Parts: sequence; C-alpha cells; structure tokens
Amino acid sequence: MPVVWQRHPRYFLLVALVLTITFFLLSPYESPLSTDSYAAYIRDGTLPARLERAERVYQKLITGRKDLIQRYGTSSRDIVMFPPDKDPWPAYTVWSFFPPSFDCPHELERIGALGDGGKWACGMSRLEHKPNCIIYTFGMNYETSFEAELLDRTRHCQVWGYDYRSNSFGSHIKNNYRAHFFSWGLANFDAHESHNTPKLYTLETLLKINKHEHIDVLKIDIEGWEFETLSQIIQPYISSGEPLPFGQLIVEIHAWDKKFEDFLPWWEMLEQAGLRPFMNEINLVYQNYNRGKDTDLAEYSFINIKGNNIFISDPQGAPGYSDVR
Repeated sequence: MPVVWQRHPRYFLLVALVLTITFFLLSPYESPLSTDSYAAYIRDGTLPARLERAERVYQKLITGRKDLIQRYGTSSRDIVMFPPDKDPWPAYTVWSFFPPSFDCPHELERIGALGDGGKWACGMSRLEHKPNCIIYTFGMNYETSFEAELLDRTRHCQVWGYDYRSNSFGSHIKNNYRAHFFSWGLANFDAHESHNTPKLYTLETLLKINKHEHIDVLKIDIEGWEFETLSQIIQPYISSGEPLPFGQLIVEIHAWDKKFEDFLPWWEMLEQAGLRPFMNEINLVYQNYNRGKDTDLAEYSFINIKGNNIFISDPQGAPGYSDVR
C-alpha cells in the first residue's frame, strides 16, 4: 500500500513548507554580525582590540591604586614604602600599588638566562625579521644572556651596549658584527670630556651619535640612576606630545631610600608617557643576600602604547616594515 507522500506528493510538500516557515518564524533570530551580540563583543582578535581591552583593565587598576592609598591614609604622604613589622601591620608593600596588569598583546616570554640576567619581554617574535631593529642596553656588567639570545633569534637587530664598569660584552657574545659595546654610562646629563671618568651620556646624545631615531627595546639597569635619567628622557616627550622613542622598556627599579610620595609621581610620569607594565619580577636574589632588609629591587617590563612602534602596530608593507617605527 503506497505511503501518503507517494499518493499525495503536492500535499506533502505544502505541509513541509508550512512547517519549515513556522519553525523559522518562531525561532529566536540574531544576525551573527550583530554588533551587540555576544560573539561580536568578545571578538578581539585584532591587535587594536587587544590593546584597547588591556587598557580598560589597566585603567581599572589605576582606580584601585587610588582606593588602596585612601584605605591606608588620606594622601600618598601617609603611605610608607615597606610598613614596619608592628601593629597594625598594613597588608601592602610599595609593589602592591603597581602590579603589571597590562596584558602583553603578543607572546610573553623570558629572554636570556633563568635567575639573574634574563628579562621578561613581549612579542620578541615581531623583531625576528625586522630590518631596522635597534636595541639599547645599559648596565649589563658582563651578564649578557639577554642580548645574546636576541642576537641569535633575529636577523637584523643591532645591539648597542653601554657599561662603564665593563670593557666588553659578557662571554655570551663573541665577535658579532651586530653587537656594539662602549664603556660609557647612561645619565641625565652629559659628562664625556677627556677629563670625565666615567664618561656619561644622555640617551638623546647617544641617539644623535648613532644616527638613530627609534629604539625597539631599551633595557636599563643603572643602580638607582633610573629615576633621574628616565625623568630627563621622558619629560620633553610629555611636554611636546610626541611618542617616546622606544617601543619597550625593561628596567630594574632600585627603590633605595625612596619615599612613596616621590615614587608615585615618578611612576605616574611613566604612565602619562604611554608606558604600561606587563610583567615584573621582584629581585629575590638580592633579597636572599640582604636578609632583614626591604625588598627594594624589582624588574619591570613596559610596552609603549603611544605612536606606531612594532609592538602596537602591524606592518602593512612587510617585510620592509616601512610604516612602523
């Protein structure tokens, strides 16, 4: 006996069409391209979207810092860097106010040796084929595993190293034509006449000598001089509104004898210039050999979110990278 659809095919097709249209009309519909849909809201795969989201998170942190200051005093003058071991035992140190909450929009990795010498960096893969890659590093004191790895991993990066305490790079770097060493120091003033020992240079002067306009990675470990030196470097760019001449800053902060009321505006200067910390590492090696003293030393890694450096801008003319710094 023939089935219904065989006996009345037109009737069957009509019923199927009605049911399909009814199901479609009664089902909730939302375009996959709708800007207010969940999928669109979390679609942050592009570099600008990742940076924008990271900045929102960081601005929330700044609000939290102000709240933390108010919790323990009425102003920054009431905050001590490292509270004493006595009642009321406030639950913070200076580093609690400055966590590295900006999310690196690329791979985050430690470059160089574990322990002393290695540094946390963001997106070093973006330098591997960059033709005009420039790296400045100050205060290595023969520990150059960071610099050596960057030379090994990149095709074109030129590393310019400065340390008045040393006569050369460390044993990690030997006879590399892309490595340039000088027994000079970085400072907030120039003092490099024949009678000056050691010879000190500002970053501006070194850029002019080397005919460089931009540094991809600037690494600084100058034993406490970072406060005056970075202020001298950064303040003119804040005044002019121009972006800083480097894409990433890696610095060891030596908070010896600093007051919070002085440290805070210095840090806010870094933020105003566009620097965002994405990683830190408290120097526990130093602490281990200075037990009973404050945890004064901390490594911080910053990305510069202003301008069009390689860490925040995708090159359109690869491999020439002609449109990014």
